[in-house]
Amino acid sequence: QFLELCTHLTEEHPEVIPFLSGRHQKASPDFLASAELRNVLSRCLSRVRTRRNKVYVYINELCTVLKAHTLRRKLPLASAPPVAASPSPPQPPASPQSPASPVAGSSRPPSGSKRQIRYLENLLRVYMGEIRRLQERELDLAELDSEDSTYLQESRLKRKMMRIFERLCQLKQCSSLTGRVIEQRIQYRGTRYPEVNRRIERFINRPEAFPDYTDILKVIQKASARHSLGLARRQMESMAQDAFREVGNRLQERRHLDLVYNFGSHLTDQYRPGEGAAEL
Repeated sequence: QFLELCTHLTEEHPEVIPFLSGRHQKASPDFLASAELRNVLSRCLSRVRTRRNKVYVYINELCTVLKAHTLRRKLPLASAPPVAASPSPPQPPASPQSPASPVAGSSRPPSGSKRQIRYLENLLRVYMGEIRRLQERELDLAELDSEDSTYLQESRLKRKMMRIFERLCQLKQCSSLTGRVIEQRIQYRGTRYPEVNRRIERFINRPEAFPDYTDILKVIQKASARHSLGLARRQMESMAQDAFREVGNRLQERRHLDLVYNFGSHLTDQYRPGEGAAEL
C-alpha cells in the first residue's frame, strides 16, 4: 500500500521507488516480519495520506529504518599473493625525534565522517519519534501477555538507541556520560586500610554492581592476601559487615535518585502539581 501510494506521488523522480524497494530487499527477514516495521509503515502511510507534499520526507524516514536493519554480508578474505624475497638496502635507524610515525599507544581512534554522524543522529530522531508514539498508545489487558506488547517494543527501541548513542560518541570522540546520578562514582573510605578501600571502591563502581555480603568479604580477603595485611578472619568479617551496610545504603540511594529524576515519559513532562483537574 505504501509503495502503491508513493508511486503516483513520485512520478517526476522514478528512481525513488526502486531505491526504496532495494532497501526493503536488503533488510533482515526478522525485521521485515516484526511489529516494529508494521508500526513504522502504518505511521508513514497515514502521514503520506494526510500530507502528500511531504512524501519524500517519509520515504527517507522509512529508508533510514530499513538501512539500520540491513543484513551485513561478510566478504571472503582473499589470501595475499606470495611476495618474492628481494634484497633491500638496509634502512637507517629511526631517530627518536623523527615525526615519521606516531606512537601506536598514543594514537586516538579515527573520528567518524559527517555523513556517518548525520545518519546516526537522524536514526536517533526516528527512534525517538517511534518511542513517543508507543507511549501515547493505550495498552489493553490482552496485550500484556504478548511478546510484541507496546512496553516490550519501547524497551527494545531504547536499547537500540543506547547502542547508537555509544557509537555516536565514539565517532565524535566525546564522553558517553550523560550526567545521570547512576553514573556518579561512589568513593569509599570506610576502613583504615587504603588497599582495602581501593578494592571495594573499584568493585562497587562496576556497571550494574549491587554486591552482597559474601562479595564484599571476598574483596577484603583478596586485598589482605595481595598486600600482606595479616588481617584475622573475624576482623575481615566485621569489616565486611560494616562495608556491606554502608555500600548497600549508598547504592540504593543512588538508584532511587536516578529513578526519581528519570522516571516518566514525555506525556508528563509539562505536568505541574496543582494544574490538573484532579487537584481541584
